[in-house]
Formats: sequence, structure tokens, C-alpha cells
Amino acid sequence: MLADQFIIVFTAYVIAAGSPGPSNMRIMAVAMNDGRGAALAIASGVVSGSIFWGLMAATGVSAILSRYAQALVVLQLLGGLYLLYLLYLAFTAGKAALSSDKDRLHPTNERKATAATLYKRGLLMHLTNPKSILAWIALMTLGLGPGSSSHTVLVILAGCAVLSVTIFCGYAIVFSTAPMIALYRRARRWIEGTLAVFFGFAGLKLLLTRI
Repeated sequence: MLADQFIIVFTAYVIAAGSPGPSNMRIMAVAMNDGRGAALAIASGVVSGSIFWGLMAATGVSAILSRYAQALVVLQLLGGLYLLYLLYLAFTAGKAALSSDKDRLHPTNERKATAATLYKRGLLMHLTNPKSILAWIALMTLGLGPGSSSHTVLVILAGCAVLSVTIFCGYAIVFSTAPMIALYRRARRWIEGTLAVFFGFAGLKLLLTRI
């Protein structure tokens, strides 16, 4: 029976983390535009953010946060403002896409940023997304019953941590391969335009929608 619980939790996590979202879209864009190293740095920040909220959910801290509307409103505003910042990045990349490939070879914002800076961007993006908090609360609700032990919590956290690394770093690796980079060069305007619309919509939704 316990094995069935783990399967349900891990399946739910794969769906939640693997489906298109701000973190995945950003990792994909950076991987195709700026290379594997930059994408892995951002992905590492996203993974750390996911594990952090997992620990908070396991200790019940995020459940307490969910009861205080003020705390989530602050996170909601921060998340929306940060996603609007990503819209700015997507917009500048879209402007650069209008130039020729030869002109496009100069370093971009992400290429000039250090690994530590990129890591912080990925971490901040995940920490300021209140949806990730609520997703972890839901996962812990699925996986933990009245008779659950600390061992059960550790298995869920460890399993989701492995899945997190696999999913987010997997996006960074796959989308930094030659075929994906070639795809980016051919469809750069469409990709950057889609990112601008996606991040703008996500940011406005976080700012205007009550949790």
C-alpha cells in the first residue's frame, strides 16, 4: 500500500514539474540561446527552490503559510513582478532576433552573467511562485497519512529531489543540443515572441488572480 502512495506522489510530481511552466520555459530558452552551462545554472536554482519548498511542506511550514493570506499575497506580488522582469528579457531577446545571425553572435545578458547570478535567478523564480508551495502541500497530502513515519517523508523528499534534478537539468541538456539550437536559429522570432507572451500572461495572472 505504501508503494502505491509513492507511485501516486512521484507521478503527480512528474506531471507538475514536467509540464510547461515559467521555470521550464526559461530553462529551455536559455539552453537554446545561451548554451548548456547557463541553462544548467538556472536549472540548479530551480531545483534548489523546489527542494526548499518540499522541506517546508514536510515540516508543515508551508501549510501554515497557506492559512495566512498576507504571506501568500506578498509572494504573489513578488512572483508577478519577477515574471514581468522575464517578459523584459524576452522582449529584448525578441528585438535581438530581428537582427541578422551574424549580429546575433555577441554575448547576451545570460552569457555575460556569472553562474552564481544565473543560479539566483532560477532560485528566485521558483521561490516567488506561490503555486509551487501549494503544489508541494498537495503532494504531501497525497503521500502522508495518519500513520506515516519520518522514513516516508524522507523517501518522498529524496525521490522528488531526484526527479527534480532529472526533469529540470534534463530540459537544460536536451534543449542545448545541436538539433534544438538549430531549431532556435530557424524559429528564433517565433520562440522569443511566444516566450514574451507566455511570461507576460503568467506575470499578469499572478498579479491579478487571487489564490
